[in-house]
Amino acid sequence: MSELIDNSSERKAKLKALILRLHNGTSESEVRQELMDTLSGIPYGEVVEVEQELISEGLPEEEILRLCDSHSAVMQGNVDLSNAKKTADGHPVDVMINENTELKKVTAQIRAILLEIENDDAIVLEDKVLQLRGLFNSLFDVDKHYQRKEYLLFPFLEKAGITGPPKVMWGKHDEIRELIKGGIEVLKMEDITRDDLLASAEIIFKPALFGIDDMTIKEEEFLFPMSLDRLTEAEWFEIHQQTPEIGFCLYDPPQNWKPLWAADENINDAQKAGGNIQLPTGSFTVEELLSILNTLPIDMTFVDKDDKVKYFSQSADRIFQRSRAILNRDVRYCHPPASAHIVDKIVDDFKTGKASRAPFWINKGGKFVHIEYFALRNEKGDYLGTLEVSHDLTGYRALEGEQRILSYSK
Repeated sequence: MSELIDNSSERKAKLKALILRLHNGTSESEVRQELMDTLSGIPYGEVVEVEQELISEGLPEEEILRLCDSHSAVMQGNVDLSNAKKTADGHPVDVMINENTELKKVTAQIRAILLEIENDDAIVLEDKVLQLRGLFNSLFDVDKHYQRKEYLLFPFLEKAGITGPPKVMWGKHDEIRELIKGGIEVLKMEDITRDDLLASAEIIFKPALFGIDDMTIKEEEFLFPMSLDRLTEAEWFEIHQQTPEIGFCLYDPPQNWKPLWAADENINDAQKAGGNIQLPTGSFTVEELLSILNTLPIDMTFVDKDDKVKYFSQSADRIFQRSRAILNRDVRYCHPPASAHIVDKIVDDFKTGKASRAPFWINKGGKFVHIEYFALRNEKGDYLGTLEVSHDLTGYRALEGEQRILSYSK
């Protein structure tokens, strides 16, 4: 075994040469073995610097993108993270790592179902397809995870002079998104056969799962440690504050992270101090509006004109529990796969003006629940979105006679 290199410039030169050998067709296994022999435990920062240098020296970003999976496979397990900074609960990096954990749970479930389909001829195929639909719908939540990197994290890295790795990673995001969308479309097919599923597993499903799992490694071994080194606490706090605008991915952080110096800069306090919201029939502060919305004895969820969930009320006795992980999620993916086509039809009828409301009622856990969707339109009749209102009518149905205000007593 060759003597391990203990010099930064020599390590980077050696790593660059190994990556270029991948570019020229050398097998992953051969390059990996040489990496282990000479560069085991290379610091994560040097890996990123080499990728940036290769792009700066003329290796096309498209070629770096093509090599990305091989590069990652060779490096996995050989990166030294001993000096990587730790984060507090609720910090943007902590949130994204927890999101990765949830994403890997979903990919593992999908792999298990695909294995059943491959090995068990007696399975009920329709049940497995429904399960896969639901899991792939959940998997597309990764779009919010990637958007937060692209629109919140990458600009700060680019400002610090790190331009190559973000562009390469963004390209992988787009590949993964297209694979997941392809999987969802396949699973919508009517009368899909076992052979269809097995063929799609090889060209769509499994590459999508590999892409997601591999991206978690790229993030946790390279991107996050490097970003923690480069970004200031104030920049991380800015990312943290803007995160709810894009939404969380399959995970709602139980703790709110805030630097000590920002103790008196709560965004809600800033909004409360911003004056009244003036409407044609009156006004109120943000604090008053929040209290009104959360006091109403109904559940409300607002979906915008682009079919993204933008808001839900937080009354004390919600009928249907909501997590901030659904914010900015496509409304179709918030419903069981068996009813997604009905949601699609309601939204389409609202958009075309064919309908303006859609009421339903169900029995849930001993409660009689009324659910109604309302089309929201402006004064010109333009579609603004959909409001879902759910109301527990159990107690109202049992009322008899009358109770006037004069009979009030405590």
